[in-house]
This record gives sequence, structure tokens and C-alpha cells, in this order.
Amino acid sequence: MTIFTPATAEEVLAAVQWAVAQEEPLEVVGHGSRRGIGRPVQAAHTLDLSRLSGVTLYEPAELVLSAKAGTPLAEIEALLAENHQQLAFEPMDHGPLFGRPPGRGTIGGVLAANVCGPRRLKAGAARDHILGINAVSGRGEAFKSGGRVVKNVTGYDLSKVMAGSWGTLAVVTDVTFKVLPAAEAETTLAVRDLLDDLAVAAMSLALGSSAEVSSAAHLPYPAVAKLAGGSLGNRPATLLRVEGFGPSVAARLQTLRSLLKNAGSLEEVSGDASRQLWRELRDCVPFAGGGDKPLWRVSMAPSQAHHMVMALRMQAPVSAFYDWQGGLAWLSMEGGEPEAGLLRALVKKFGGGHATLVRAGAEQRTAVSPFEPQPPALAALSARLKAEFDPNDILNPGRMAA
Repeated sequence: MTIFTPATAEEVLAAVQWAVAQEEPLEVVGHGSRRGIGRPVQAAHTLDLSRLSGVTLYEPAELVLSAKAGTPLAEIEALLAENHQQLAFEPMDHGPLFGRPPGRGTIGGVLAANVCGPRRLKAGAARDHILGINAVSGRGEAFKSGGRVVKNVTGYDLSKVMAGSWGTLAVVTDVTFKVLPAAEAETTLAVRDLLDDLAVAAMSLALGSSAEVSSAAHLPYPAVAKLAGGSLGNRPATLLRVEGFGPSVAARLQTLRSLLKNAGSLEEVSGDASRQLWRELRDCVPFAGGGDKPLWRVSMAPSQAHHMVMALRMQAPVSAFYDWQGGLAWLSMEGGEPEAGLLRALVKKFGGGHATLVRAGAEQRTAVSPFEPQPPALAALSARLKAEFDPNDILNPGRMAA
């Protein structure tokens, strides 16, 4: 087994060209914080990008940042915070889910997994903020796409093609992201004691109002007890985040209070406590801690997800909480089995969606499809794309499909 540890884009190119010439597949990793997602990679050699690190361009006035793919996300977020800026899509840190220390994920992994957080409804995901990339395809050819400006037209946007490809099309060596100013003030309004269906109705009402809610989540028991060090207690909490200038936040909170005055008891969490709350929601802290207990991430219509979860609970032990106004359900399968067939059948029954097995043992990730199976037409398109970028299946073989 060979572990390549390139420190430059040229060394990445040389490593991939060797693999192509020898017909030897490579597992592509950064710091390994998302290594447990997808099928176990079928490769004897590893391309470790952790030395390919460093911010290469940061122009706060132009709202643009470039970095090498192996740069730790924590380092980038600290630099942005010094200038009161942020990656608005607040990328999730998967490390704690696998029992790893937080802050180890890389900026290249953020793009490869198309990561996002609770602000997805307002700000989108990584693919909506990527401006440009440099990369090496599975053919052993270097290429670049996009640039370092927000308004950029260069033909096909290959930067977005790389988003969510999990390193199976190309090895990204450099990325350029759009950054945005951080909010001056932040307060979370918590509505207590709502059942799932009433919580979804309350979130829908809030998101449809003039309060400009940036994030909405619902935590039933027992998930709520594991958030914010247990400060929320055991009572269900429906969380609504309001961000912006101080006076604007105060006025919009008053709008929400008037709108939801009959929904249940209302509590406010402000400033750093609110930010910590949403960081923990972003990183799925209620289900963190490692182990092989299966964990699913299900995206479907907000009006249907809680119905699907209720039907699932009738047939399998599961703990859940909801993000994205109820449209994202995190499901911890307490019985120890993924229940993939049952879950996906129920998702289809309640209007369709995507179910991703984020965490499970290697044997379980091999036996079931961790990623949502694609319809035939889309699967054919994906196969053609793979054939163009990596015809010999050199990069992360088997990770996304058997």
C-alpha cells in the first residue's frame, strides 16, 4: 500500500498520472472527517491531501477567498471571523458524528460533499458559493474552471459538477469561494412543547411571514436533551433563527412573537448562545459520538417528512429531529439496523425524496446503497459523466455505487 502526500498541485498530478499508468485505484482523502460516508472505497493506495494546505488569496472587500483543497475549514472560518465575514452556507463538520475531534474537515471536502447547514433554505449549499476550482481528472489531466470573481462566464461550470461528486470525478487541488458579511446580531426564538405536526405548521407560518427567518428546526425528545449541554431541558423545542442588524432583529422577533403567541410558550436565546445552538444543530450533535449505530439524512417535502417518520416509528425504533423547516430529517436507528428498504419505501410513499446513510458499519455500508439510488435516466447520465472524467475508475472506486 502506498500513501501519497503531495504538497503541491504538480505533485497531485504526478500521483494521479502514476495511478492511471499503473491502473492502480486511489482513495482520495483530506483529513478523513467524512471517510465513513458512502461505501468502503476499493483501493489499495491513498492520496492524502492534508499537506496541500493554505489560504492563497483573501480579499475581504471583494468577498472572495481561495485556498488549497487540504486547508482545514476551521482555519478558514477563523480568518473570516477576524474580518466579520463567513461562508454563508455554514458547512457542516461531520467529524463529531464519527467520534473525531471537531474542526478537522477540509475546504476541498466541503465541495466534494456539497456540504451545507441550517441556513440552507436561505443561503443554499457549497455549490451555490463556489466560484472556481483547479483539479486533476481521473485521466491524469489538470484543468480549471471558473475564476476569482462573482460574475464569471467560462462555458460549462465544472466547479458545480464537482459539488457532491465525493472525489469520484477529479481531485480538486484549489478552490475559490464567495464569502459574505456575518450578521451583526442573532437571536433564536424557541416555541416549546409542540408535537411534530404543529411544529411544522409553526415553522411554515414563520417562514412565510415578513420576519425573514433564516433557519427553522424542531427537536423532539430525546434529541432536544442532547443539545446545548442540556440547557433546553427535555421539552420539545421549535427553533427559529433571526439574523441581521440589531434593531431589525428586535423588530422581526416582535413580529414572530405576535404571530406565534398562541402556539406555545416562547423563549429567546441570543448572541453566542444562539450561535452555539445552531453550530450544534449543523453538526448533528444530538446523534454524535461515533459508533456504528445507523444514522440517516432524509430530505423531502417539509409537509410530509414528519408523517414519514411517524409511519417509520410504527415499524422500527428511531430517534429524530428536523431541520430546514421540517424538510430535513436526521434519523438515528436505535435498533442497530439501517432498515434501508423500509425507510426508502416510506419516503417514496410520502411523496419522494432522498435518503442518505451517513453513518453505519462497513458491512452495512457495503450491503445497502448509502446514497439514494438514481432513476435509470439520471444513472445513465452519471455513468457518462464518470466515463468522461475517470474512465478507468481510478478515483474513489466503489464509494458512490457498487
